[in-house]
Amino acid sequence: MDADVPATTSVTLDVAGRTLRAHASAAPPDAPTVVWHHGTPQSGALLAPVVAAAARRGLRVVSYGRPSYGGSTPAPGRTVASAADDVAHVLDAFGVERAAFVGASGGGPHALACAALLPERATAAVSIAGLAPFEGFDWSAGMASDAALRSATRGREARAAHTDDDGVAGFVEPDWAALRGAWGALGADAGPAGEAWPDGVVDDDVAYAQAWGFTPQEVRVPVLLVHGGRDAVVPASHSRRLLELLPDAQLWLRPRDGHVSVLHALPVAFDWLVDLAAGAVRSSTPLP
Repeated sequence: MDADVPATTSVTLDVAGRTLRAHASAAPPDAPTVVWHHGTPQSGALLAPVVAAAARRGLRVVSYGRPSYGGSTPAPGRTVASAADDVAHVLDAFGVERAAFVGASGGGPHALACAALLPERATAAVSIAGLAPFEGFDWSAGMASDAALRSATRGREARAAHTDDDGVAGFVEPDWAALRGAWGALGADAGPAGEAWPDGVVDDDVAYAQAWGFTPQEVRVPVLLVHGGRDAVVPASHSRRLLELLPDAQLWLRPRDGHVSVLHALPVAFDWLVDLAAGAVRSSTPLP
């Protein structure tokens, strides 16, 4: 681990007979907290570029493996909304009262779920290359590969039978460059996570392609949406759709970025959270 990346602590929680594996970066007791919601697939372990960017801004990062990932017990039939109860237990375990919820790719819907369903604990939310709800628009338009998600609309058994998606269709050269560089930790985690916990991928996809268990209109905290204009994994139309649905949101579109390279914007998204907390910006002020 890089010298400027703080150490992390991992704990195993018992939540109603299920195990949740959770992680937190080292930080002062009064440090503002960001909950990082991982993409599909990931182990839930903290990624060095996330922790480093947060530490430079005085933020603590908390993360956890969703059910079936990284040592967390499977929970077939879970919805996107199910994340809120799990995250409440994780925050309690680390003694955190309030937090901002940040999700990348498949983590985006789960971050919004926590913002909507834990209103007394949410300060803000950030969705980076995140999905919108399945209903109400042409959800798969512009996706390089939507067969797995389409199969998920027919339920868990149909999605589990779909095994020919390598998960990288739609990556563009800036994505591969990011994985060779600053975001190599993401690729190093995602590959083994997909192989070790295929049920996590199945349950994630079914959750995305069914009713989420809440609506974006229920999110009452400021939300920052960040999306790459060249993203063909989750097209930018998803963030545009979320912008229509969320009561207090703004969209930062990065025209040259794809699905992974857009993560280069994470430090600026953290700056937005810091400024928001300090009252230095209004949630309705457009980003440059």
